[in-house]
Formats: sequence, structure tokens, C-alpha cells
Amino acid sequence: MTDDAYLFLADGSVTHLGAPLALVGDLECLETPAVRGWLDAHGVTPASTALRLLPPEETGSIPEEAEKLPVPLSEEELIRLRHALAPGALARVEDELLAYRDCAGERDALLHRAVAAGVPPHRIVQLTGEEPETVASVAARAAGR
Repeated sequence: MTDDAYLFLADGSVTHLGAPLALVGDLECLETPAVRGWLDAHGVTPASTALRLLPPEETGSIPEEAEKLPVPLSEEELIRLRHALAPGALARVEDELLAYRDCAGERDALLHRAVAAGVPPHRIVQLTGEEPETVASVAARAAGR
């Protein structure tokens, strides 16, 4: 896994993969000479529907033959990207997990809802700052183990 997100060109078989830049919004990396040069070399603009973006934890799913470029994203840009990729209910639960960082109330109930909604444990750890063991314990209880 890398710490960089990836821009890549999606062919017709992987248009479901990643987020189009229009859903993510403005990204600082798009102003860099490296990204502008890569876009020019492939004859695409940031508005192209073939141009997709994936967060670091998802880059392994990019097909080997795809044209791709690692790009650094700020934490806020990563959050926007992940929200663009998440279905509505999942995005709402992730919003709650982000708000959780600033409050201490109802931790177990929120973690349980996140697990029940299908948020992966590693993502819950990222969003909440909780220890992986704590999240694993809640996930195990939610699964009835």
C-alpha cells in the first residue's frame, strides 16, 4: 500500500472504479507541473469522465495495464474523495465518526453502528483515532462472537 492516492485512466471495463474528479472537487495536486504534464501526455482534462481517483487503501484495485499516477492529497481532500466513493448511508456514518473525534459520548453505540453499516474496522480506526483492539472488540461483539 502507498501513502499516495492515484489518478488513473479508466477504460470501459473499470468505469465503476474510483471517483471522477468532478465529485471530489478541486485538488491542489492538479496545479503541479507533474500532474499537468501527465494529463497533457494522455490528452485528458480534469473534467474527463475517464480520469478517476482512488485513495491509498484502494489503489491495489487499479488494473496493471491502466495508465496511473501517484498524487499526494491533503487529509481534507482524502475525506472528500472517500465521501465521493461512499454510498449515502456509509457517508453519513463516516461523518458521525469524524465528529466522534471531538466528543466522548456514546462511543460503543457509534462504533457498533459503524460496524453494522459496513464501515471496515481499519477505516473506523482512521476516522475515530480509537485503538484497533477497541474497534475489533466492538466488531466481534456486533458479530455475536
